[in-house]
Amino acid sequence: MFDLPANQIPGTESAENLQKKRSRIISKVLSPAVKLWLRSQAEQVADLELQIEGGDRQILSGYIPKVTLFTTRALYQGLHLQQIQLIAENIRVNLGQIIKGKPLRLLEPIRAKGELLLSEDDLNASLNSELLISGLNEFCQMLLKAAGTNSSILQNQQIHWQKITVDGNQIHLKACLLDTNSPISISTGVRISDRNQLHLDNPQLQGDFRLNSPKLANLTIDLGPDVDIHELTLSHGQLICRGSISVTSD
Repeated sequence: MFDLPANQIPGTESAENLQKKRSRIISKVLSPAVKLWLRSQAEQVADLELQIEGGDRQILSGYIPKVTLFTTRALYQGLHLQQIQLIAENIRVNLGQIIKGKPLRLLEPIRAKGELLLSEDDLNASLNSELLISGLNEFCQMLLKAAGTNSSILQNQQIHWQKITVDGNQIHLKACLLDTNSPISISTGVRISDRNQLHLDNPQLQGDFRLNSPKLANLTIDLGPDVDIHELTLSHGQLICRGSISVTSD
């Protein structure tokens, strides 16, 4: 009596067919869930390419060894992002709940490394973003404090940020105070050291602020432990940032 191959025995399936079925489950359940979660984090994404790597047993247990993401023309909290490429490893997600139709959730923080490209046009299109406006206002207050002027001078005034220019390793900002229509001009060199230290080289601030010292000393901004920047390049009207950042589900 001859033994039939496993795929010919009634009621049984070959390991190859089971592998294909599991792969179909992953492609039908996990990839769409990850894409949906990524799109939920942004207001707009033009192109989104996603590659998930790992064995079936790993992924079905909720562990994803590696995810590669590439997207263009994304909009996040009013910030226009020309191009993003990210790689994240050792990811744990609630796969059991995803299969039941629940949204994807990260069970542990992950470290995503990659590259971000912003053009000068992107920066100017983002000037209506509350996130960017808040950051620029805080930046202006920090410069005022460093110049020996009480930064509270801006507390009762609104700044209208008008233009951002990237020229070599310099960033130039143009704005005005809405109450008095007084112009503001800021120029500074920018570089990174120690992975999370942003250095402002020879910053200059011009405006009707009654500055004690029109020439500011170089300043350093600590970006915090969640940020690790390997490279920051400003040239030809664009900004390129390479590094990593900590990502959580919330």
